[in-house]
Amino acid sequence: MTKSSDALANRLSRSQEIMLSVTGRKSGRQISNPVWFVFENDKLYLLPARGSDTQWYKNVLKNSSIRIAAGSARAELNVVPVSDAKRVKPVIEMFRSKYGDSGIRLYKKLDVAVIGRIAS
Repeated sequence: MTKSSDALANRLSRSQEIMLSVTGRKSGRQISNPVWFVFENDKLYLLPARGSDTQWYKNVLKNSSIRIAAGSARAELNVVPVSDAKRVKPVIEMFRSKYGDSGIRLYKKLDVAVIGRIAS
């Protein structure tokens, strides 16, 4: 890993929330939202709070390049939207493990996930 990816991995391992920036599918503008995430084995897992109805998820479908910030550590990465229930279920379980049952209940729809790899 490079020094900057080491710093990002370190920050992600200690964070509960990151700032996610996506490109608006209609406006073309950068849109940022705080989101929960799981970071494991150089992979970033995102679970949209309203599933496939989540606006940032719809934006990712059009442009898979996202930016994340965890404190002062930042990265740009390409992500893959996942809608296959067999691939979404393990992500839900990772979120349940990190945020608990009460945290996962905040999610209104659990039909999609987003996965990206942090460059080493």
